[in-house]
Amino acid sequence: MPATPQRRRAVRRFTAGAAALAAAAGILTAALPAGAETADRHGGGHGNHHGRTVDVQLLSFNDFHGNLEPPAGSSGQVTEKNADGSTTKIDAGGAEYLATSLRKARKDNRYSVTAAAGDMVGASPLVSGLFHDEPTIEAMNKLKLDVTSVGNHEFDEGRTELTRMQKGGCHPKDGCFEDGKVFKGADFPYLAANVTEEKTGKPILKPYTIWKKHGVKIGFIGVTLEGTPDIVSAEGVKGLKFHDEIKTVNKYAKELQRRGVKSIVALIHEGGSPASPDYNYDCDSPGPGDGISGPISTIAKGITPKVDALVTGHTHQAYVCTIPDPDGKPRMVTSASSFGKLYTDTTLTYDRRTGDIVRTKVGSANHVVRRDQPKAEDMTSLIKRWNKLAAPIANRPIGHISADIPGRGATTPETPLGDLISDAQLEAMAPADKGGAQIALMNPGGIRSDLVLKASGGEGDGVVTYGEGFTVQPFTNMMTAIDMTGEQLITALQQQVSGPNEASPKILQVSKGFTYTLDMTKSGADRIVKDSVKLDGTAIDPAKTYRVAMNEFLSGGGDGFPAFKEGKNKLVGKSDLDALIAYLGEHSSASEPLPAPKADRIEVKK
Repeated sequence: MPATPQRRRAVRRFTAGAAALAAAAGILTAALPAGAETADRHGGGHGNHHGRTVDVQLLSFNDFHGNLEPPAGSSGQVTEKNADGSTTKIDAGGAEYLATSLRKARKDNRYSVTAAAGDMVGASPLVSGLFHDEPTIEAMNKLKLDVTSVGNHEFDEGRTELTRMQKGGCHPKDGCFEDGKVFKGADFPYLAANVTEEKTGKPILKPYTIWKKHGVKIGFIGVTLEGTPDIVSAEGVKGLKFHDEIKTVNKYAKELQRRGVKSIVALIHEGGSPASPDYNYDCDSPGPGDGISGPISTIAKGITPKVDALVTGHTHQAYVCTIPDPDGKPRMVTSASSFGKLYTDTTLTYDRRTGDIVRTKVGSANHVVRRDQPKAEDMTSLIKRWNKLAAPIANRPIGHISADIPGRGATTPETPLGDLISDAQLEAMAPADKGGAQIALMNPGGIRSDLVLKASGGEGDGVVTYGEGFTVQPFTNMMTAIDMTGEQLITALQQQVSGPNEASPKILQVSKGFTYTLDMTKSGADRIVKDSVKLDGTAIDPAKTYRVAMNEFLSGGGDGFPAFKEGKNKLVGKSDLDALIAYLGEHSSASEPLPAPKADRIEVKK
């Protein structure tokens, strides 16, 4: 999403002056025409080179979101189920460890390809987000990523910025971030088969690519979820159309087959929810795909049998399932959680005679990116270099906390950090000349991390730095205040758990004084108990008008909340991050740190 003037000024303090946009044409795989072939950029090791079949290693991950450093708190953990039925939390993630894990995995595999399913950038911590995610693309190049689909977050700053991520060049407003260095862009192709220009109908990037090694050919088709415009700012997707995932993949699978490519993998930035949060849960128990639900189940069952495996993402879940294709034949569908905490290792047995994958021999498993292994030195150097540029901003104290305040890592619909953020937004927009807000609502997806007493590499003294605040709210969305009737407000609450949000509810975080009951024993809109919706103990009057604060993404109808688009008399205030900084500065100090809110505003019946 667009950077605020404050953020741009801060970044410019570390630039040596704006350089002209650099042309990277002619050297990048992504600059090739649609369908152009991509040679393997890494290899080595041993394997069957001359037999009829050869095992191809497919390493994959998804939803990295610029997490170069290990994610803090519960956001940086995975849950493992032990043989005795107990579970263990494992600290995981970070580019230094992901690089080590992938390099170890590739070591004894002559045929190895690394792919991703979108959201490599966007909603990133400060060390990447402050520099428009150039550090993450540089890290992915070092990881030897071969291909990725786009995700919805690749559109946070619009198509032009996505194109710059691919082709390189200095940022059009902030310039180059290091003296004498021009951003080179991605060495790997971004695929966007189902994203087209409204005017021409043509894909904005390559729809597919072909990986080749010693006669082995595998086609990769990349798509993002069709509903991307519902979860990205309108400006970010202006002039673009997003098409059905199934129809698009099937279309390009036919095209690849016409080109003689019979082994095909779909990279799909859409996912599902397994029945268990354990990364090693068997979601094929009791039968293929029975342990997973959500959009990917429907998509997998509709994609042509010509596609041999699906690498997915978006839901930040971990699963390795076999979901039947339209012919009833089991097909591997995988997702590796998020933030580089896991990677998936899939074996594709390639038949040289037919050029196809022997589907019955496909095997796959998720592996933890553990932090008790050596760090990749080149990644350590990369992170140190960018941290040095960011340090004067990142290390500035903005507040104090007395305990961990869970947000992204919380397991409840209402989170302590959600309460804190919504309270901060209400305080910022409550003055009459700032919006006159009575209620503030925050979308849960905009809360990207936790606030913890001891962040990675921190002192554990409860100091909250600008970098930690930025990691929690990296979008720098502008705050808005709008008029809504009580009826519209209740409708918005119902949209949390109905329509497109019924299968995966998006529970808005609410400011102090606003309370209601969420009855999950019911279905759809009936889950909101209307009589329970109150402001300061008084029932919301459907006919009365209320001033409601929220970020510009929500007020534009984002995340499946069209009711907010009906709001009147919009007033724009400071950014959401500025609101959080101001609140922490006003309500916390070294001697009186802020405790974690109780998260008791939404009563949940199960």
